[in-house]
Amino acid sequence: MGRRKIEIESVKNPNTRQVTFSKRRSGLFKKANELSILCGAEVAIVMFSPGNKPYSFGHPGVDVVAAKYLQQDPEPSDSEGDFSSDASNMDELNLELDEVLAEIREGEKQTETYDEILKQNEVTTLSGLEELKDLYKEFQDKVKLRLSDLEISECMMLLAKEPVVGVNTKSAKSE
Repeated sequence: MGRRKIEIESVKNPNTRQVTFSKRRSGLFKKANELSILCGAEVAIVMFSPGNKPYSFGHPGVDVVAAKYLQQDPEPSDSEGDFSSDASNMDELNLELDEVLAEIREGEKQTETYDEILKQNEVTTLSGLEELKDLYKEFQDKVKLRLSDLEISECMMLLAKEPVVGVNTKSAKSE
């Protein structure tokens, strides 16, 4: 089943008419742009919406095409000029774009290198920290053991100097 043929007639509803205008306008501008690119044609379209708002499209510009159509010399303006100067500007812009893209690629490579270095440092740092943590725990255990040894020695020395309360040293020796 193909497309149905529609009758071309004015759209009665103003809202629908505005929507249809907007959709058809953008489609028409796209086709005019494609025509100018593919064929190198100079195109100008001027239209007014149902609300009397003007819309235009032109390549290289509406003024240039209109002046050429009316066989007048076009007045070069800042935004529009002759096609050859636009082409040279495009070449310059393309070169600039290539340079920027090369810089971006180089920056991405540097970022990857820095990321690898950072990961290696993190692994080295983490393994070093874990080793220090283990050594610290061993040191703590040794200090605790040494402290308990010192406490035991201190208690033994105190016991040797003074007998336990309630035990008579003379009676303990005689028994």
